[in-house]
Amino acid sequence: MAKGNKRSKTRASLPVVAVTMGDPAGVGPELSLRILTESRVLGECVPVIFGDAGVLARVAERCELPRPSEVIAIERLGRPPALTAPAVMDLKTLDAAAVEPGRVSADCGRAAYKYIESAIAAAKAGRVAAVVTNPINKESISLAGVGFPGHTEIFAALTGAARVCMMLASEKLTVSFVTTHVGLADMPGQLSRRRILDVIELTDQALTAIKGHRPRLLVCGLNPHAGEHGLFGRREEQELIEPAVADARAEGIDAAGPLPPDAAFLPARLAGADAIVCMYHDQGHVPFKMLAFDTGVNITLGLPIVRTSVDHGTAFDIAWGGKADPTSLIQAIHWAVALAAGR
Repeated sequence: MAKGNKRSKTRASLPVVAVTMGDPAGVGPELSLRILTESRVLGECVPVIFGDAGVLARVAERCELPRPSEVIAIERLGRPPALTAPAVMDLKTLDAAAVEPGRVSADCGRAAYKYIESAIAAAKAGRVAAVVTNPINKESISLAGVGFPGHTEIFAALTGAARVCMMLASEKLTVSFVTTHVGLADMPGQLSRRRILDVIELTDQALTAIKGHRPRLLVCGLNPHAGEHGLFGRREEQELIEPAVADARAEGIDAAGPLPPDAAFLPARLAGADAIVCMYHDQGHVPFKMLAFDTGVNITLGLPIVRTSVDHGTAFDIAWGGKADPTSLIQAIHWAVALAAGR
């Protein structure tokens, strides 16, 4: 009995983490079910799935996974007695019987957005310590009329954050991004000296908090050979990136660049760096996913709340098939707990 009481008391001290179910037609529901019984998660937090209990029940049956045993209302969060068991926040956003796995759907996009919106509200109210997101389908949320291209933009808007950026983190490589979900032809127009400096500053602040010391940052150029002294591109390196790096160094940030993008990720470079600041999506995502596809975590920097995410998509091709690997979600929860503890 004494041992049981000790365990209960320890569980009561663990942070509650909101985990959004993601697109109902993707792998998010299966991943959500798997972490509800995952010892590596339950040893450090109490996960609460923000989603639809009906969808989770269907997926549990198809994937031969345990059904969630605890379904709660939002009022249950953040009030005594402390929540000690993993649970599901059933938002009842759609007809679970009508969901077709692996299919783009406005209804699923609308539901996925509702999960995010509700989890953000809970975090802002202090009911949960952090938010961890499963993947959404950008086409589905667009069909639903959601006017944001991705998670990062949703979190920025709903929290009122003045400046944010995406950072992908792993033990092998960490990268942050000046621009993300924008077409390549439109991307150079979104670069500015101020925006580049913002991302350098946010990256420095986050890694200082995580590592306990000022990080060493490398900053990529935009054009081949970092512009070759103005021969390539429209002098983005000379007029935007170099001044931003100089501004950062004047603040005491250990930043170097702009570096030729094709040489920035060489092992010798990575050995002396804590993170690389990238100008656009694929500049950082391609090397990151080559090195850390299963273990990478997406972190939104600059928010007033903690938000991390898996670094993979909805994987419609294996949705509801019992094949989804929870490794990235487990890592995202680990990072969320660490970041929340550091605040």
